[in-house]
This record gives sequence, C-alpha cells and structure tokens, in this order.
Amino acid sequence: MRVAIRVKPGASRTRVGGAHGDALVVAVSARAVDGAATEAALSAVADAFGVRRRHVALVTGVTSRDKVVDVDDDALDDGPTRLAALLGG
Repeated sequence: MRVAIRVKPGASRTRVGGAHGDALVVAVSARAVDGAATEAALSAVADAFGVRRRHVALVTGVTSRDKVVDVDDDALDDGPTRLAALLGG
C-alpha cells in the first residue's frame, strides 16, 4: 500500500496522525540532517501501522518533506482502515 506522508522534523515528540492535504502527517523529533528525519519517519510509520520497519520502504522524496512510502501489504492487517483512522476520517 502506498502512503503519501508529510514529515515535520524537529517536533517535541514523535507522532503519526492528521492530514496535510491528502498526506498523512508524521512529526519526528529528529532533525533533517543526513537522513535522520527520514529514517525516524519510516520507523514511526511502521509503528503506526503495526509492522516491522523492514516492511516500510521509501518510494520518493529522499530530501523532501513530502514523501511516498510503501507499506508491505502482506504484513498489514486492514491497512486502509488504519490509514483512514490515522488521517482522522
């Protein structure tokens, strides 16, 4: 399942939820230096979807706040429902 995310680095705490347009908001405490925020965001998405980190891969947006990630469908239990809940819908 492909998920558009909006990363907000430098947050006081890591949190996944809410929407920025059609993207899922992922706030991480890591700074946007040397890919630290991207890695923290991928880990946070994995935790939010209840999968291991290895089941989440970056598709686009290596240096952008707007990214697309792929969450392995085989590892997900009802991914679209969980995504809707995280988006607030």
